Amino acid sequence: MPIRSPARSPTRSPAMFFAVTLAASAAALTLTFASPSFGGGDIPATEAQAAPEFQNIDTWLNSQPLKLEELRGKVVLVDFWTYTCINCLNHLPYVKDWNDKYKDKGLVVVGVHTPEFAYEKSTKNVKDAIQRLQIKHAVAQDNSYGTWKAFKNQYWPAVYLIDKQGKIVYSHFGEGSYGTTEKKIQALLAEPSPVSAVSSAAASPAKGS
Repeated sequence: MPIRSPARSPTRSPAMFFAVTLAASAAALTLTFASPSFGGGDIPATEAQAAPEFQNIDTWLNSQPLKLEELRGKVVLVDFWTYTCINCLNHLPYVKDWNDKYKDKGLVVVGVHTPEFAYEKSTKNVKDAIQRLQIKHAVAQDNSYGTWKAFKNQYWPAVYLIDKQGKIVYSHFGEGSYGTTEKKIQALLAEPSPVSAVSSAAASPAKGS
């Protein structure tokens, strides 16, 4: 069983989740579900590794199946979440906002929905959640934890940023650090595309010609 984010409660049931959601709404001024950063951040260039492919995805929603290899030249944000996690729901508006602001500038957002409980594996339930939460970015159902394991992920929510070269260069686990994450997105989008660099080199006349 995967390790929960410290911000998640030790035990949950559907009834408990809805009770907590209502209580959180009523006590928004006095309660906070944000967890402190307990890992992640910038990954040094010397340690950055190629991102693993999306693996064993059951269903793609809001998108045709995506392959990271075909997204080279784009910045990819991978967000591990599940629709009943209160921390994921608190975190989701920022992910949606980044998608809206930067999708036309080269950002591709992929929500990898990895369930904790059996009822979270239902495609209908996930579709209903996508509609209710007005999610427009791609969602990949990772019911078998194939992509979760490939990324060696342990937490909900968890964000990984993949640069235009296809390497994981930033991560954040739990809620918070939204400003830092957005600045990293902006910086990665400003980097030259490897495709453009190759094209420019090909278009330049050879020395001595």
